[in-house]
Amino acid sequence: MIKKDSTGAERVRWDLSDLYKGLDDPQYKKDRERVLNKADAFGETYRDRVADLSPVDFAKALGEYSEIVEIMSRLGSFAYLSWTINTEDPSLGKAVQETNELSSELSQKLVFFTLEWLDLDEETASKWIQREELAAFKHYLETSRLDKPYKLEEKEEKILSAKSVTGSQAWVRFFDETLGASRFTFEGETLTESEILSKMHDADREVRRKASGVFTQGLESMKHPLTYVFNTLLADKHTNDRLRNYPHWLKARNLANEISDESVQSLVESVTSRYPLVQRFYRLKKKLLGLDEMREYDRYAPVQKNREKIGWDKARNIVIDAYTGFHPEMGRIADRFFEEKWIDAAIAPGKRGGAYSASTVPSVHPYVFMNYDGQVRDVQTLAHELGHGVHQYLSRKQGVLQSGTPLTTAETASVFGEMLVFQKLLASLDNPDEKMALLVGKIDDTIATVFRQISMNRFEDRIHKARREEGELPSERFSEIWMETQKPVYGDSVTLTDNYKMWWSYIPHFIHTPGYVYAYAFGELLVLALYQQYQQSGNGFNKKYMEMLEKGGSDWPDNLTAELGVDIQDRLFWDRGLQAIESMIEEAELLLPSVTLSQK
Repeated sequence: MIKKDSTGAERVRWDLSDLYKGLDDPQYKKDRERVLNKADAFGETYRDRVADLSPVDFAKALGEYSEIVEIMSRLGSFAYLSWTINTEDPSLGKAVQETNELSSELSQKLVFFTLEWLDLDEETASKWIQREELAAFKHYLETSRLDKPYKLEEKEEKILSAKSVTGSQAWVRFFDETLGASRFTFEGETLTESEILSKMHDADREVRRKASGVFTQGLESMKHPLTYVFNTLLADKHTNDRLRNYPHWLKARNLANEISDESVQSLVESVTSRYPLVQRFYRLKKKLLGLDEMREYDRYAPVQKNREKIGWDKARNIVIDAYTGFHPEMGRIADRFFEEKWIDAAIAPGKRGGAYSASTVPSVHPYVFMNYDGQVRDVQTLAHELGHGVHQYLSRKQGVLQSGTPLTTAETASVFGEMLVFQKLLASLDNPDEKMALLVGKIDDTIATVFRQISMNRFEDRIHKARREEGELPSERFSEIWMETQKPVYGDSVTLTDNYKMWWSYIPHFIHTPGYVYAYAFGELLVLALYQQYQQSGNGFNKKYMEMLEKGGSDWPDNLTAELGVDIQDRLFWDRGLQAIESMIEEAELLLPSVTLSQK
């Protein structure tokens, strides 16, 4: 029986058979054995020989290495994707653990190859990198040498890899399974994490208030394990950073993102200096909602009440039309995700919260994961993840070692996709109320992506330092730091209640990828600058943009974006994006007198 509030996404489940037909697929078992055999043969052929190889032979070795990485990535992708849609299934949890153990074993067998490459003197390495025979691996070789000062001896690297399986990786899995199994009782209904969080976007303030309380109670009930996970992973990262001699907790992430410490600091300072923009917007939204006081559970309230849910098919058409309007190939690729069952959109018990696009391996294709509930923000999330998906699909031609991008530019295609959908929707509206509702929703998302993520970076920075200086932190200390880093964003425009104190504890980025969050702000501001360039440059931009996506991670981010007319090394770059946000707020302020939404 179809529920009254059905969106059609309830039946949208992905088909992972392009990876494997199931855990009982004979090829799945065969690949587990094959990848180890290939790694053993690789070691027998190349151990203690890298320095003596010719560039031609080194290119051959890199090709063989890529094959091994691809098989392992295929196995890992299948296990992880299967588990995230049902974290309560023990057999799927077991599969994730087994692939983590296999990946660690493989890493131990192959680490010699990376270390021998890094042991080459700079002059020899530079000559090799420039050789035509190694052109297909050039940027991979360039970026791998950034880690040279922080690599350990082979035995030490093997120990760290082996211990991570029962250390950090195990705690990440425990965190996900704890939240995946969590249930929240709301007005007699048992809800998952995604479902209770969705209530915070309800038009009825009483629903939002109650949902906030229920969610907080749920987090409080999990306070002990969640606090322990945070403490353990913070300590684990401190140990690794100390062993590798990283100068600060964020260094490893900045290297992976191919961005300088100075650029990150400049981004943080630019965004925090514009916190008053957030407060200006929420004062406007308070008027639109007709509130005397705005609280944290009001931040994402829709300003247009009684809005019907957007069905899955309509959401699909909106996104595909916007993508096709930008470039036919973009629309064609995005449509394949729907036609060929590369998306899992249903909200289901045991399913992990949030959304992501998994690149899997170049020989297959990406898969999109989300929890679709029919809100406008879900349409934007669909556009966001399909932006990732198109990017990952196009960049497959770079091979497994260069198809992925650093997190800073990884968010470019996703946020650009959101912008295409937003602008298409905005252009189709004449009614001031509808226009205002859409514009406010977009500003909500932009503030969450830029300002909230940087405030979370400030929280993350503080807790890493506090854990290193003060030792294990009680949950109250995490909450204290959380409130101290969140209040400056909102000033007196939003009242943060005591309920909000525990809301640091469910955010997966702190656990999965320490240091990740500033990349969202980077990507959003980059896209705002790119979109301005697109509006000014005519149709030539569209082709260049698609070519940039095809290049994946085969070049430095500043080189890739320079071809589109944006200089991310220029400090004024951040200001361009922040000014674009201010312009959206100004547009909403100018629209205010003509709308009726401000009436209580």
